[in-house]
Order: sequence, then C-alpha cells, then structure tokens
Amino acid sequence: MIVPMRKIFVACRGSERQQFLDALASLGVVHVVPIDPAKADVDDQLASGLAAIERALQVLADITPAGAPADLPPREVAEKVLELQRRQAECESRLTALYRQLETVQSLWGELRLDQLETLRRAGVEIGFCSIPSDEVSAIQGDCVHPLHKLGGRRILVAVVSRNGSPELPDTAEPIPLPSRDAAGIRAEAAELDAQRKQAAGQLAALAAHVPALEAERERLQEKALFDRTLKSGLNSDPLFAVQGWVPAEQADDLAERLAATGINAAVELSEPSPDEQPPTLLRPPAWARPIQGLLETLGTVSGYREFDVSVPFMLALPIFAAMLISDGGYGAILLFGPLAFYKKVSRTLGAQFTQLIMVVGATSLVWGFICATFFGVTLYPPLIEVGLSDQARWLLMKISFVMGGIHLSVAQLWQAVRYWPDQRFLNKVGWTLFIWGVFGLVGFFVLNVPVGRRTHVLLILGFLLIVLFAEPARNPLKRLGWGLASFPLSALSAFSDIISYVRLMAVGLASSVLATSFNEMAWEAGFLPLTVVVLIFGHGLNLGLAMIALFAHGVRLNMLEFSNNLGMQWTGYRYAPFVTRALQEN
Repeated sequence: MIVPMRKIFVACRGSERQQFLDALASLGVVHVVPIDPAKADVDDQLASGLAAIERALQVLADITPAGAPADLPPREVAEKVLELQRRQAECESRLTALYRQLETVQSLWGELRLDQLETLRRAGVEIGFCSIPSDEVSAIQGDCVHPLHKLGGRRILVAVVSRNGSPELPDTAEPIPLPSRDAAGIRAEAAELDAQRKQAAGQLAALAAHVPALEAERERLQEKALFDRTLKSGLNSDPLFAVQGWVPAEQADDLAERLAATGINAAVELSEPSPDEQPPTLLRPPAWARPIQGLLETLGTVSGYREFDVSVPFMLALPIFAAMLISDGGYGAILLFGPLAFYKKVSRTLGAQFTQLIMVVGATSLVWGFICATFFGVTLYPPLIEVGLSDQARWLLMKISFVMGGIHLSVAQLWQAVRYWPDQRFLNKVGWTLFIWGVFGLVGFFVLNVPVGRRTHVLLILGFLLIVLFAEPARNPLKRLGWGLASFPLSALSAFSDIISYVRLMAVGLASSVLATSFNEMAWEAGFLPLTVVVLIFGHGLNLGLAMIALFAHGVRLNMLEFSNNLGMQWTGYRYAPFVTRALQEN
C-alpha cells in the first residue's frame, strides 16, 4: 500500500531553532519541503568539501587498499586522491598521444636516431632524405645514395649522403624533413610517464585504506548539509522558526506531544493534501513482496502518491516470467543456493532485498525446471511441459505465454476499475478487460491457428461497447460517443501488440534451452576431459548470464511497460525521505 500522508507546518521559538531541528531529526518522520526553495542552498565550502569526498570515494571504489591508513584528515585525503587521479588521467592521455606518435614515426623512420645524425653532421657528413619515383633513384647525384623503403604511389624513401656541398636531386624528388623526435626518445618519455602512472596507482592504493574514514566524513557532511539546507529554507526570523513538509498520517496526530517529550514546545498544524499537491511516496508492501523493492530502487522508479503500489503484482509476475525466460532448473538452483550460501557478502554488494529477489527467482526457476524436467540442458525424465523445438512444444509454450499475458493485463484493467468505482469509468476498464480476452482469441487465430469462436466475437463486441460508451462519461450522448471512438483505435492496436509481446517468454526460454543443449553437445564432442569441463563451465556460465540479461530486458519490461501502461502508471512520484539523524538511519 501507499501510506497516506498529511501536510504539516511546525513552528517554534526562533531562539530554539537548532534544538528544534535536532528534536525533529531524532523523531525521523517529517519529509521537509522548503518554504522558500530559493534559500535551500548549502554553504559553498561545505558543498565543495562534500563533493570532493564523494568524487574521491568514486575514484577509490575499485582500488584494493594497501597498508594501514596514515594520520591524515579526510579532506586532505580527498584532495590527494583527486590530484593523483588527475595526474593519472594526464599521464594516460599523454601516453595515448605518444603511442600514436610512435606508430607514425616508426612507420616512416623505423629506429632512426636523431642524435647519431647530429654527430655525423658535426663531423661534416650531411644526410638528407627525399621521396622519389623508384625508377629515378639513379638520377640523384651524391656521395652515397641508399634506398630505404617503399612509399605510396610507386615512390620510395631515399637517404642521400654528401660531404662537400649539396647533392643534386631531380625535379621529381621531394625532400622529407626529419621528425622532431625519434622512436627512442618517444619510448623514453612513455616509460617515464608509465612509471609516474604506476607510482600514482600505488599512492592511490595506500589512500584507499582511508575509505572508511572518508565514508564517515561523507555521512557527517551530508547530515550537516541537510541541517544547513533545512535551517535556511524554513521560515526564519528572530521570534519564530518554522518548517513545512509531509508526515505519514498514522504518525501525525501525536507529533506535538512527541516533540514536547524532547523538551521542545512547538505549534503543529496538519492538513490533508490538496488535489494539486504531490506528497512523497512511502510504500509499505506485505513482507513477502518487499524483495521487489530492491528492483524498483535499482531502476530508480517511484509510484506517484495517487498511483498504485505495484509491489504485489510485480512480485507475483516477475519470478514466473523469469522462470520461463531461464527455462532450466539447474540455473535456478545456482540463483537460489549461490546467494543463500554467501548471503552476507552478496547482500552487502547488491542489497538485502535485491538478493532475496534473485533467490525467489531461483526458487521459481527451479520449480519450472522440475515441471520441464530440464537441468543444465539435460532432460532427466518425461516432462509435464516440454521446452523444445517441436511444433507441439512451441505451440503449448506460446499458448501459456499468451494466457499469462491476458491474465497480467486483465489484472491491471480490473485494478483500475476498482479504483474508479462507483464512477462510470469503471465500466470502461471492465470493457477493456473483456476486449483483452477477445484480442487473446484473435492472437490465437493469427499465431496458433485456433479458430475464432463465438466467445471471441462476444468479448470483442461487448468490450468495444463498454470502452466507447464509458471512456469519458458525459450527459451529451454524442460527446460521450465521440470521445470513446476517438481514443479507441490506437488503444485497441496497443492491446493487440501487448498480448503479442508476451510471446517473448516462449522465444527467449526456448533459445536459452537450445543454447544449453548446444553447449552440452560441443562439450561431449571435444573428446578431451579438461576441455569438456571448460566448455561446460564457460557455455553454461555464458547462458546463465544471457538469461539474467533477458530477465531485465524482457521480464522487467513486461511489468514496467505492458502491465504498467495498462494500469495507467506514470511513475511520477518521489521517495519519502524523512529529516532524520544518521544514527537513527543506521538503527
């Protein structure tokens, strides 16, 4: 459910503003909204310090610490990290340019040494280079003429040595100036830059030991910035200080008493949100559906306050879709027992809710694997539902996919109908539910070659009438009919494409099964046990990775796009973030 919110305005004596904010943060229930957004800024020095520490933590995120932390303040550590990161970036950029320059110089001059040419020049030996057609080399007049290598367009590079005076060159010869640097000099600079880059990497590894201190400082500065922003954006005067925001309705009525218990006497005014206001969204799904919140947080999507909490339908549908997309009990066992065996480590990396979601997906895939009798591409016994390339197997899987699509989309429409009741528009949503099942019959005709029966015609006609007549209820029948007819064609096409979209469950699951079988065949044909093991591990690991990509590309899509569109979701919400002390957040 989406927790109801109340708008709150809290005022206290201006002289107690700091104690008041401390007390309000200790309660941790008020989502503060600036009274004057133009003043909701943070001190420049505080903002720059926080930004520097956050950037430093990003730089150190993938670096393995080396040694114990030194006695340095966090801000100094952050500045050193950013300076080293800048130096590394400059070295890498310069190295890239040097390697390109080295390739150009070597392609024309090879290992020519400029210092050796300078030594010869001082000894009175001049060496020049020119480009000339290959059949005119003999026309060059010099003490020594030596062709070096071919150039483009039937020309060659020639070295001309002379001791007394300049050599005589034909008109077709083109002098080639010496490069500003030779290959040896470029390599020397590149080696020096590479050493600097490695030195910077070592220093960053030493500074990575300060990550816990940097994280603690970041939390302190974030809390200070939050207090600073709240203090400046409130109603701030000498006799009075006030803030406004949102509080869960269940915790609103006794807020004044709870503040008084902390020693702060404050005036609290509560009101219901007006239709044009958008309170923050606080979701409170059933305990068994909470793992889906890990996915929604990863996607960064938040239901609007007046929209729907989709946790329950997502939690029911996503694991089933994932099981069909994976189509292998062996992969399901890995996704279930792998995170279970290393739960603490995995949950620290992915978050507890997302880890639990993966385990639920694994359990559902394991059950589907037992139904299909398929484990790591091997069919162990006669399946209840076959995942294979035969026409009968594909037909059944497609039908299952379309039935699931019909149920999934119908739930979305009926949920809206319940929300609209007793408004007449609830009949429009009932009509769409009927029409979806009529479209299901059409899909069966076009894709599965199932004859269209009377039931399909009745569902389509009855659904059409309810959709058109109750899309926009109005007393004027012509206006009502006009609105309904105008919006129907595109929505009807969308319903057809939505049902068809669920065929991906069959297609991707079948592809995963075929890949697993193919890797098994490749492994057995290898004829060498170590190679067989390598092919099996690599092949099934790759297939499991592709299955996980399919889970997000297809399983999540069917919920976030097809289902959500039929539910009318806009995802316009923002997360409820109460003004709270760090210690309370950790508890």
